[in-house]
Amino acid sequence: MKTLISAVVVAAAVFAAPVASFAQSNQPVTRAQVRAELIQLEKAGYNPVGDHVDYPENLQAAQARVDAQNGTAQAAAQVANSGYGAPIAGSSQAGRAVTTDRSSVYFGN
Repeated sequence: MKTLISAVVVAAAVFAAPVASFAQSNQPVTRAQVRAELIQLEKAGYNPVGDHVDYPENLQAAQARVDAQNGTAQAAAQVANSGYGAPIAGSSQAGRAVTTDRSSVYFGN
């Protein structure tokens, strides 16, 4: 139940950000709207109680599919290319791969 509530909160936050950025009406999002958005995400392939390892990527991929179905992908591309708040392309990783030395105490275990 807790994961469902957190998924609903995440879905509400994902959908509230574009609404706030376009300065639409300031009415709060209703439970029915949040539930409808969550159902739409689930139909696009997002599982709120599924794999938490790939959480942001899974949600963003489902959101992109929903946007493509709704025809808002073009509007999002225009915002991304407008010069204001364009997403940064690329990624980074910290650390390095774990290697075992042959003279290690734990070699062979």
